[in-house]
Formats: sequence, structure tokens, C-alpha cells
Amino acid sequence: MQLSFILSAGLLLIWVGERIVDSSEVRWGLTGVGTVLVLAAFVGRFVKAGAARPDVKRVQRTFGLLHGLTFFSLVLYALQSDLFTKLTSATLASGSPKLAGALAVLWPALLLTSLLPTLFMELSFASMARAPTLEHGRIQEAMLSGFGLAGAFIFAFSVQYVTTERDAKADFAYFRVAKASESTKKLVASLDEPVEVYLFFPPASDAAEAVEGYFDELKAATPMLTVNRFDHALAPAKAKELGVSGNGTVLVKKGGRKESLFIGTELEKARTQLRGLDVEVNKRLIQVARPKRTVYFTGGHGERQRDPENNNDQRATVDVLYKVLSDQKIDVQQLTTAEGLGTEVPKDAAAVFIIGPQRAFSAPEAATIEAYIKRGGRLFIALDPESGLGFSELLTPLGLSFKPLTITQERGNANVRPPPSIADRVNIATRTFSSHPIATYLGRGSAPVLFLAAGPLDELEKHPADLFIDFAVRSLPEAWLDLNNNYEFDAGETRKAFGVVAAVERKQAKDQSEPMRAVVLGDSDAIADLVLQQLPGNQYVVVDGFKWLLGDEATAGPTNTEVDVPLTRTRQQDSMWFYATTFLAPLVVLALGFLARRRPRKRAATTAQENAS
Repeated sequence: MQLSFILSAGLLLIWVGERIVDSSEVRWGLTGVGTVLVLAAFVGRFVKAGAARPDVKRVQRTFGLLHGLTFFSLVLYALQSDLFTKLTSATLASGSPKLAGALAVLWPALLLTSLLPTLFMELSFASMARAPTLEHGRIQEAMLSGFGLAGAFIFAFSVQYVTTERDAKADFAYFRVAKASESTKKLVASLDEPVEVYLFFPPASDAAEAVEGYFDELKAATPMLTVNRFDHALAPAKAKELGVSGNGTVLVKKGGRKESLFIGTELEKARTQLRGLDVEVNKRLIQVARPKRTVYFTGGHGERQRDPENNNDQRATVDVLYKVLSDQKIDVQQLTTAEGLGTEVPKDAAAVFIIGPQRAFSAPEAATIEAYIKRGGRLFIALDPESGLGFSELLTPLGLSFKPLTITQERGNANVRPPPSIADRVNIATRTFSSHPIATYLGRGSAPVLFLAAGPLDELEKHPADLFIDFAVRSLPEAWLDLNNNYEFDAGETRKAFGVVAAVERKQAKDQSEPMRAVVLGDSDAIADLVLQQLPGNQYVVVDGFKWLLGDEATAGPTNTEVDVPLTRTRQQDSMWFYATTFLAPLVVLALGFLARRRPRKRAATTAQENAS
């Protein structure tokens, strides 16, 4: 133990001389004395081993080897310190920078590797000082524990060093700023004209650091995006020019078009905005960078609209679909017979939407749609089997057919309107996707697509050879068509994977500026408000399907958001949870306690009877 104290005193003197004392004479005196003490402890261990009894000799030699490792670590320290400079008139770093760096890391690791085992061994050795013989196993375990702890420290310091040097960040916190998504990066990479982003934040804003980190990711995708930061108080003229009223604002500008987004200057107060930053920036980039386009929703056939058609219309509306299109900088117009549906689709139509019609299209209307298809039009059609119609006038030119029968499956279904029942089997969820661009991100993720009473889509046996049809989404393979509406699989019904979303394309002809494309769904409930506002899978079908329609599939994909999805429950479910937590749970606890107390009493009574007998 005395030699370990001498070693510790020597190390303390070296530390004071190297790190605290300013005077060079005192420094070298303290460092020299400390080095002599360390060397004396090293030599003393082997001298003591020579005079010790056999069982102690082995332990003393191990101490000596550890002290030798301590002294060697000090030698390595001296080689990369200014002592080497005084001896050679040149720093080791100037001649061998890699060797100097390696020594700077190696000497503290070796010092720790020698000191911790020494400490643990001394504690173990001291507990057996008066024992007639030593337990070498205990001392060896103490030494190994010291080596293990030293290794853990070295690993931790190494990780800290690497992360500091590489400047890498890993955020595992509950609150995270949404990172730039692949969709937004692709959108930025597709810019053909410069887009400017202006960040108005004060110098000491922690929210600004999060926003700048997000835009740094986007800047790396293209030279067309420039990011500028200003303080509203120091640049009032610039703020007035851009129409910015205060700090905490992000403004996206291209030419004369600009869109702003308020974030806030304090991180705590800006959490909600920062969680949805990628979604909001994506929307504003589209607003300034994309030309405004117009799509037409057909009317006059009982189609779903933003508002109910009349008081008797109980079907879900498509207000969310309108908002999704608005976020893509789409102007929505109505197309009925009065607006020319029976004569010609307007020339400015980027696409025509036919959502949930309940009545057939007239011959002139069907002819107008077919002519639009032939000239390279874009169609988004969603049908319902409840209509009882096959809509062949719309689908035959696309090489498709639709049966007004309901796809049913025993598993992978959802209860939409409580209470649960066998009728839920028509609410089918599926993750069966093709490799089509519409379903690319559906296939990569785990989000299912939900259909509420969908009808099957099939490819016609005979259709134009230049039509390419891909069923991007299918039902589960065990699904069947419920011919008698009893929700059971009966004789005469066949199980198969039915097509529920089809993508149709005709390659660009010589007289067309663009190829014809169409997306057809066997259920319009899948894109109505009840489902679309809650399920990401259905949202991907709409957004990525529409981007593919317009030839923007390169920017397809989900945006990132850290916004929590709200949990929704019915009044009946709330009542059930209330009574279960208020009454049922305490009763269960009381019952378990009662049973737990009865069992020891029965055992005691049984034992007493056995003793009495």
C-alpha cells in the first residue's frame, strides 16, 4: 500500500507541475520529483517481491508491471509535450503529426488502464493483509474489474472524441424538429429558377438554429436555393421590402411570388411550428415554384362534393381532398353539362376528377371524356359499388372494367362506426402494393390503405395494345366478392387478390404533347374526409397519384412531421374507459388482494391440522 501512495504522490506532483505551476523552474522541479517517485514505486515493487513469501511475490510482480505501464504512459506524454521540443528544437507534431496525435490519445488510455487495476487490487489485497494465505482468485478478479472499467471509460471518451471531431448530432428527444424529407429535397433539386429564403430572427434565437439546420439540408440539394438571415430590428428596410412584420418569420420568394411562415423566436413556444416545418416549407415551395394549374371536378351525377349535395346526402364529403389539391397549388373548378362536359373538356384542364358518381354519364358526356383521353388527358376516377353501376362508358377506353360488388375479407378490416360487427369485413385494409410510382412510398413504409366497401377493378381481355395497366394496390389474397351480402365466404365465391387501385398510361403519341394517364379507385370513401384526414396511406395514394398524373412523380413521397396524431374516441368508448378505470380496475386489485390473503390462511390452517394429528 505504501508504494501505491508513493506512486500517487508522484503523479500528483507531475500534474501540479504540468498543469498548475507557471514558473518553469518550479515546474521542472515538481515534474522531476514526481517522475522519480513513480520510478521508485516501480522499482520498489520488484524489490519487495524478491523478499516476500511465495504467495505474495506473484501479487507484487503484478503491481510492478502495472506501475511499469504507468511509467511508460508518462514517457509517451513526454514525447508529445514541450519537453520533446526543448530536447530537439522541433515539435513532434511538426515532423510526425499522426504520431503526435496517436500519442496524445494513447498515453491517457494507458495511464487509466494501469491505475484502475492497481486501485482495485490494492483494496482486495488490503482486505487479506492478515490472512495466512492470499486468495489469488479474488485479487485477479479485482484486477480484471479494473481493466473492464478502464475499457468502458476509454470507449466512452473515444465516442465523445469522435462525435466532437465529426460534429455529428443524434436527436433522441421526444421533441424533434422535422428534418427535410426526400420529397422536399427532390422538389428543391427540380428548381429551374433561383428561389430565395429569408430568415428573420434575432441573434440569440434558439429557434433560428433549428430552422437554419433544416435549410442547410435543402441548400445541399441545389445551387438554386439561397438562404439569407436578417434581424428585423437591424434590417427594417429589407423587412419592409419583403412585407415581413417581425422576427420569427420565414419567407420563401421566387421572382414576384412570395410565401411566408411564422415560426417564433423561442424554441419552447415554437415547438408546434417546428414539428411541422417540413410540411409547411414544402407547401410554400410549391406555391412559389410551381405554375398554377386547374383541375375540374365533374358534377351532375351525384358525385361527392365539398358540401353535401342536399339534406338527404349522408355520404362523407371531400373537403380534405380539395385542401390537399390546394396545397399543391391547384385551382379546382366544376365541370358539368352547363360548363361544357357534353361538348369538350376545357383546354386548361390539368386533370379531370370523377369522385363517387351515383348515376351514369350520358352518351355526349362519355364521348367528351373519351376525346379528352385520346388527346392525352389525365383522369382521377373513384367509383363505388353501392351505385350498382359498372361505368363502362368511362372505363372501357382505359382498358378496365368495374363490378358493383363488395370486396370482403375476414382479417385486415377496420371498425369505422361502432359497435364492431361482421359488417366490418367490407372495410378492408391492405399492404399489397406494386412497384408503380403511385405505390413506391407505400411499399417502403408500413402504412396500410383503407377502403370502405370497395369494388373490384379488372383489366379487359381486349383493349388497345398501347395501354399499360398496373394494379398499384390490391386486396389481400384471401378476399372474396360477397355475392349475397351476408359477409360470409360461401360456395360459388372465389378468393383472390382484387385490384382496387389501377394506374393506366398510354405512351406519348406523335400528335400529343403528353402521354395519357389515369388513376382509378374502386372506392371513393378511401379519399373522402372520414378516411383521408386520418390515414397516411390513403394520403399517399392521393398525393403521389396526383403527382404521377401530372408528371411530377420525381417529387413524390411523404413529407416529415413530428406533430402528434390526435387520438379520437366515440362517446361510448369514453364511457367505457371511464367506468373501466374508475370501478373495474380497483375491483380487480381488491379481488387479487383478497385471494392473496386467503391463501396464507388456508396454508396455516392446513399446517395446524397436520401438527394436531
